Amino acid sequence: MEGPTRYTADAVVPCDGSGRVLRPGFIEVSGDTITRVGSDPGATGVEPVRQVRIDGVLLPGLVNVHCHSPMTLFRGVGEDLALERWLSEVLWPREARMTEEDVFWGMTLAAAELLCFGVTTSCEVYFHPDALLDAVVAAGSRVVLCPAVLQLPGQADGGRWWEAPIAAIGDLHARRHGEHGRVDIGFGPHAPYTVPLDGLVDVAAACRELDALLHIHLAETESEVARFEERNGRTEAAALADAGVFDGRVLAAHSIWLTEEDLALYSEFDVAVAHCPQSNAKLASGIAPLARLLEFGVRVGIGTDGPASNNDLDLWEEIRLAAMLCRLREARADALGSEAAMGLATVGAGRTLGRPDLGVLAVGARADFIALDDTTTALVPLLEDAQLIDHL
Repeated sequence: MEGPTRYTADAVVPCDGSGRVLRPGFIEVSGDTITRVGSDPGATGVEPVRQVRIDGVLLPGLVNVHCHSPMTLFRGVGEDLALERWLSEVLWPREARMTEEDVFWGMTLAAAELLCFGVTTSCEVYFHPDALLDAVVAAGSRVVLCPAVLQLPGQADGGRWWEAPIAAIGDLHARRHGEHGRVDIGFGPHAPYTVPLDGLVDVAAACRELDALLHIHLAETESEVARFEERNGRTEAAALADAGVFDGRVLAAHSIWLTEEDLALYSEFDVAVAHCPQSNAKLASGIAPLARLLEFGVRVGIGTDGPASNNDLDLWEEIRLAAMLCRLREARADALGSEAAMGLATVGAGRTLGRPDLGVLAVGARADFIALDDTTTALVPLLEDAQLIDHL
């Protein structure tokens, strides 16, 4: 059996929740799996057949837990509009005209952008899923794809329209789930205001049958939540919990306008959250209660949302903004520390997707890692243990 490859670097940051920084450090990899991580490569283990020296800091590949990446084709379209107008007047009419080729090239552009920002895995909700997957596979990235369950303008209406996309996603799961070890297939019902409760119940049943992820937009705007509660006499979270939609694996995007009772339901049913601070800010949707979510023990990862509502796929910007908005909302400078913020894009993000083998440098984890150039001007000086230079 071929021995491992050892990657050594000035520093290795496992992002495993321990706060460790290994200086110097190394990672050993066999196939696509990490077999050793540490600072003393000579302590134990089999001598590697290949050694690679990397200048800089090794980190886990970042994980973007909520995105509509082929929207790269719509970057900058519909600026300065609130969510409802942006969707109905700008985005959905254009998406209804997209072809498979459009999605392939939009995702190809996005995959290049994501990789440039150190994002090796993204959770995608979009249309024309085979074209999207072909682009991801060609790029060498990893994806959790939850094809959209949504009626676009001009599509046939009436009846139980959601049954056709549910069947199509089931077929896609049978054909492509696990492909190249880099493809997971879930279901992406858009939201409670676009998919009726009966449809969400059917999607949830299909997810439970396949142990697949159900990824949905929830409580994104104050007006959305108010209209739903006026019609149904309860919040979106309460309605979905009562209907059994939360009984499987659920990832709720945005989750800004939650009551304390909603937070308790998220915790009770282990509903994970995709936090998208920059998109939320651009569309003036609100500031999510990140600190309260974490206090309730909710699994939270961070996402960019689509590049048309962001307008980029830079997850580093999201990490920084998540921390600053959390501190601003709570009026506490320690509301979200730097390690916790980084965890939203690494180990926490992997757990949010039900993939604890992603976003972490640990034995048994996927060997998705990135190198950060610590000599760039914005990172100099890099002070250990937060100690100031003596003469300052």
